Amino acid sequence: MVILMKNISLKLKQASAVLRVTPKDLQNLVQLGVIRPVRRNRVYWFDANLLLKAKVAFYLRDSLGSSSDLLARFTEALSRDLEKNDVKDICLRSRPMNGTDAVEIKIPIRSLAQELKNALPLAEACKDLPRGRKRSGWKAEFLRNAQRAAVDLGDISEDQILRTVRQQRSERKKPPEISIVARTKKKTA
Repeated sequence: MVILMKNISLKLKQASAVLRVTPKDLQNLVQLGVIRPVRRNRVYWFDANLLLKAKVAFYLRDSLGSSSDLLARFTEALSRDLEKNDVKDICLRSRPMNGTDAVEIKIPIRSLAQELKNALPLAEACKDLPRGRKRSGWKAEFLRNAQRAAVDLGDISEDQILRTVRQQRSERKKPPEISIVARTKKKTA
């Protein structure tokens, strides 16, 4: 396996915290068949290998805006190579049916795996509690956090807050950067 982690088993909410995506985004990947976690007692469980597949799927989605069908096909092809220990980067090739030259996509597996390894402690911070049950003392904790946030904000107007939120959202919606790297095709005998 590419990432060097011991046996981990995370629920959907914890896995989404490690992947730094919303639980709904991760659930969509599961429902669309892009990734297939083990399901026990009506709960999806994610291991290290599946986390890496999901990370790659989100990487491709954010980079290319790929459809769920293509993401599922890419992650299926990727799962065949993840068991090797010497994988650094993977180059996906998609060839049209008429046999012309393939489109190549290079995926930095090592760096994505390292990001996952660094984000793994977030799973502990994100406890997956059953629905409808609140932790004891959650109201007091929420009130303390809201008061601290109000002190931190100080004399910021609502307009400044709205402007900052809009700016943050617009930066997230920027299209991915696409660059062209010219390579010569090696001639074979």
